[in-house]
Amino acid sequence: MSTYSFSKTLSGASFDDVLARTRAALAAEGFGVPTEMDTQAIFKAKLGKDSERRVILGACLPAVAFEALALEPDVAVLLPCNVVVRELPHAVEVTAVNPGALFTLTERLDPAQAAEVEARLQAALERI
Repeated sequence: MSTYSFSKTLSGASFDDVLARTRAALAAEGFGVPTEMDTQAIFKAKLGKDSERRVILGACLPAVAFEALALEPDVAVLLPCNVVVRELPHAVEVTAVNPGALFTLTERLDPAQAAEVEARLQAALERI
């Protein structure tokens, strides 16, 4: 595991099922998903190249984002928190950014905010 992310691997699961379960788990923990990027489709359309299935979900916990932006408007460049669903040969991996790592890039934000987002992202991974 890296210092900037945490993940869960689901063996034998279908990509579409894990993607749907990830969206539902994020919603259950209070996250919205205002952005979504299908890298496989983008790379095929823009580069003509094939790649693994990967969808990047931009997860946002509105109350924490609102407070963080009020304290430090430039933190917007670090939002939302990315959650990646990626197809592996015989499994699907879900990886989330560690908000604590992002919050180390600023001095004006409350570490408790990062801890809350991290706890909810971890709980969402457990739900999948």
